[in-house]
Amino acid sequence: MNLKKLINGIDMISCEGSLDKEISDIAYDSRKCTKDCMYIARKGFKVDGHDYIPSAIKAGAMAIVCEKEVSTKKEGITYIQVKDSKIAQAQLATCFYNYPSEKLKMIGITGTNGKTSISFLVGNILRQWGKKTGTIGTIGNYIENCFYKANNTTPEAIDLQKFLSQMVEQSVDYGIMEVSSHSLALNRVEGTNYDIGIFTNLSQDHLDFHKTYEDYFQAKAKLFNMTHRANIINGDDPYGERLIHKLKTKGEVPTYSYGIKKKDCDFVAKDIEITHRGVSFCLEGKNLRENFSIGIPGIFSVYNTMAAIIVGLIEKIPLSVIKEALEKTSAVPGRFEVVDTGTPYSVIIDYAHTPDGLENVLKTAKSFAKNRIISVFGCGGDRDKTKRPIMGEIGGKYSDLCIITSDNPRSEDPLAIIQDILPGVEKTSCPYEVIENRKKAIKKALEIAQKDDVILIAGKGHETYQILKDKTISFDEKKIIKELLGQA
Repeated sequence: MNLKKLINGIDMISCEGSLDKEISDIAYDSRKCTKDCMYIARKGFKVDGHDYIPSAIKAGAMAIVCEKEVSTKKEGITYIQVKDSKIAQAQLATCFYNYPSEKLKMIGITGTNGKTSISFLVGNILRQWGKKTGTIGTIGNYIENCFYKANNTTPEAIDLQKFLSQMVEQSVDYGIMEVSSHSLALNRVEGTNYDIGIFTNLSQDHLDFHKTYEDYFQAKAKLFNMTHRANIINGDDPYGERLIHKLKTKGEVPTYSYGIKKKDCDFVAKDIEITHRGVSFCLEGKNLRENFSIGIPGIFSVYNTMAAIIVGLIEKIPLSVIKEALEKTSAVPGRFEVVDTGTPYSVIIDYAHTPDGLENVLKTAKSFAKNRIISVFGCGGDRDKTKRPIMGEIGGKYSDLCIITSDNPRSEDPLAIIQDILPGVEKTSCPYEVIENRKKAIKKALEIAQKDDVILIAGKGHETYQILKDKTISFDEKKIIKELLGQA
């Protein structure tokens, strides 16, 4: 792409060098630079991309985008100084890949919990309707059933726009995307065009990054400045209620609220029945009163399913198609997923890694458990420490036995993380055991489980790895459970 065309519209401070160049690629990592590419230097949390400008030029970069003034410039290289490299990166990526989100029907989902489940359900409904889908989220990126590995819930701007362009090339109809608060705060999704935005809820998470609930909420709310067709908001959530008021007052995009507790929502679930096999409910809205069911238990499944149904209604998908898609769904990977063990007790894995998430899944297990609940959980390292004792207390409140273990400790000492959790558990009367090694913790739970017990292994869900200091090891809990039971 012509450099002059590419930089048209970005907020520049200065430009030095020729603009009559053809840019072959764009990169934010100097190691990925190739001949005739553009390198975008950004300040990171741990490293500063400006330090790698010489490496990028050596690798073939002919244009440099940067925030800082480059003291020693090389002849033949074009230097473009901008106010914010992250915003510029998103704008440049959107232009370089020819505005792919405008050629797709984009559905963006944000909130603390439920994003993955809703994206999974929406995808099932759309595919049942005969549409081709692409999905970006926590469990990976997909075009139909083809998997593409991802490092973040929402990719970096260049990776995001590149993947959206792949969707366009493969004639995808709908892009379904989990939009994280980090990506919104760091402007990774700047310039992405969303047809529909969904807000699930907001509870304690990522306060190591956002610092306050208000900052966290404001980051999430940014998504709804990017939607142009409809917004779908959980009206039972206090932050959702704020968002509904703000969006309906603004009045630019139709906003639909859904809930169970507040009867003034646009869509309300009534006559809810929850069993160990799933949930059923009657959804009421304007000119609508219809029964739905899905094979995933828990009140959270009602909320997630409602949001997915409303997407279907907005897209004018026949109710028969929506109902059939939901009735075929019995599990979302790593979300209250029952592992088929053939044992007289149940084993469930879930991604719950927030206080609200852990409470939801434990309450659900408690609603159908005939005997004890044995919970196995920990907390991630290098993340919000304030939620650790809260999760400990929730685990103790709803469990008959807690086994406190390691999650993804990252750079932290696993035992130090566990010590942060224990005061919460000790506030309850629940007995507990500390087993730092996660595999041994799971083994212990399997060994002591009795008939009709429910073992809940929380925190990792779909993840197939564990991050320990500077290494990542293979850790697929479903495989580990089968191995420990001699079924592998």
